[in-house]
Amino acid sequence: MISRDPLIELLPGTVIPTSAIERARRAFGAAIADMLAVPDAALEGAWRWRADDPSDADIRYGLYRIHEALEEAVAAVARGRANDGTDRTAPAVPVLATATVAKWALHGAIAPLRADELDADPGGGEWSVRQTLGHVVAVQESYGWTSAWFISRAGMPDAGEYAPEGALPPEPDEETAAKGEATEIRARLDGLLDAAAERFGGLDAAALEVPGRWSGLPVTIDFRLGRLGSHIREHTVQVDKTLVMIGRPMTEVERLVRLASESFGRLEATVFARPAADVERAFPDGSSAASIVEAGAAEAARLARSVREGASG
Repeated sequence: MISRDPLIELLPGTVIPTSAIERARRAFGAAIADMLAVPDAALEGAWRWRADDPSDADIRYGLYRIHEALEEAVAAVARGRANDGTDRTAPAVPVLATATVAKWALHGAIAPLRADELDADPGGGEWSVRQTLGHVVAVQESYGWTSAWFISRAGMPDAGEYAPEGALPPEPDEETAAKGEATEIRARLDGLLDAAAERFGGLDAAALEVPGRWSGLPVTIDFRLGRLGSHIREHTVQVDKTLVMIGRPMTEVERLVRLASESFGRLEATVFARPAADVERAFPDGSSAASIVEAGAAEAARLARSVREGASG
């Protein structure tokens, strides 16, 4: 554990509705577990979607229906904000929102993996999935520190330059960051990206133009925030390549879990990095972004449970 966190030390925070997000994540986590319990062999079996329909749909459609329900919730938030007419999205929010979509795509890729699959050696000096995840988590933490440093030095003689030796903690240990089951690693990444949303979500346009560096090259804070999601996507591709190298194909159900996970990421993105007042503000129909996100996740969980029960029956 580090003794200090420069992200918290150097930047003020924004009050974000973590309880609403956490409840939605718990519901969708249950949905993932139920979806993964469905074998590919059951996909053509009957599934009762609506009680008053004259015939059943199939299990495969039930899994697609989870994705559809989440996307419908995304659209409902967009409609609510359009009808509300008072959306005041902070400049940093859209780019941070793309990072949580990328994160959930990664969650969908690794959620089915057992510990031995995380640790399988692909050979040729390539990283295991666990090593890749350790890198993603450790970089997420240190990247936030460095971005906070650049912002704190805006207008100073050393603006846009890396922190001198000792100004920031040592780089996080990638092996420690990758310990545990896939669910633990995923939770670690959630927490770090949530912290970034809290600290960077309220940045104004001027702060996004503050100079910094990336890979030694001069860039802006806006660019660095954009790299949060891009870096996760790079290593999601690496996970996919590693699974091929270790001979671990993805089942059809696992592909549908990943599809639903990305859709949940898009739903979470509608509230991610936004202040509580924005997320909890009532739309003209009485709903709010927070209530829609929670209801969408709850519906995904209900559908997934129904599909699992249908597949086992």
